[in-house]
Amino acid sequence: MNKHIGRAAVVAVAATLCLAPAAPGGGGKQKVRDDEIRLFNGRNLDGWDTWLGKPYKGDKVIGLNNDPKKVFSVVNFEGQPAIRISGEVFGALTTQQEYENYSVRLEFKWGKKKWPPREKPERDSGLLYHCTGKHGAAGTFWMQSLECQIMENHCGDFWCVAGTSADVRATPLNPKFPFSAIRYDPKGKTYRVPRHIDFDETEQDDFHVVKRELNELLNGWNTIEVQTVGTTSVHIVNGKANMVLTNARCRVKGLEEPLKRGKIQLQSEGAEVYYRNIVLRPITSFSVKK
Repeated sequence: MNKHIGRAAVVAVAATLCLAPAAPGGGGKQKVRDDEIRLFNGRNLDGWDTWLGKPYKGDKVIGLNNDPKKVFSVVNFEGQPAIRISGEVFGALTTQQEYENYSVRLEFKWGKKKWPPREKPERDSGLLYHCTGKHGAAGTFWMQSLECQIMENHCGDFWCVAGTSADVRATPLNPKFPFSAIRYDPKGKTYRVPRHIDFDETEQDDFHVVKRELNELLNGWNTIEVQTVGTTSVHIVNGKANMVLTNARCRVKGLEEPLKRGKIQLQSEGAEVYYRNIVLRPITSFSVKK
């Protein structure tokens, strides 16, 4: 049996069960195991790089480790150290190290500030993983990567970023319209995302898959986790799996290659957000509570 097919089968089962790692809401301090790595030390941004793209209505990229507006900072928030991302300029906080075969878990809570051009939409950020290649590959803002969406009412959604792709079992949100958005469904048809849709004689790319169900808290702290082994990954929101991806790939010099490793990015995307308890743990299989 192909090892990726074997993993996909394991994860498809996991998606219908309760995964063990995090308690709903993620409040309070968490004990870190001996094999876990704190990606945020609670004092500063050591181990991370900052990247800011073109500001709204600006024409020049701000660039690497240049943050004149203090978009990224460490603060004391609700009695604990946290990373504050103001959202004022689109960009990302990026780990300096690459990782492979791991679980990354964090807690987040929305702030109050919103910035143009996203003053009115739902507040938005994101956990990008397997980030590879150049900074700013997507719109001058983000690296080529897979995204576990962190957005009001959309936590756990999947987005392809700057040339990545993956397989997902899903069903159309509107069964009468086969080109509608798709929702993760472990019993559904396998789709290759992005889907290249020939509709009304115009080819469109659909880079997005909707999570299985709404597991997030709209107020308070939420726990987000991504578990990834090989080219398979699971998105987990407050302890419940709501997205499974297999056969992840990226484009390098025009060729597709398996996507198994990379850096991790936290997005700045127009909304103030706080992150804390960012912990990475090496894994060789997906943890499932049967």
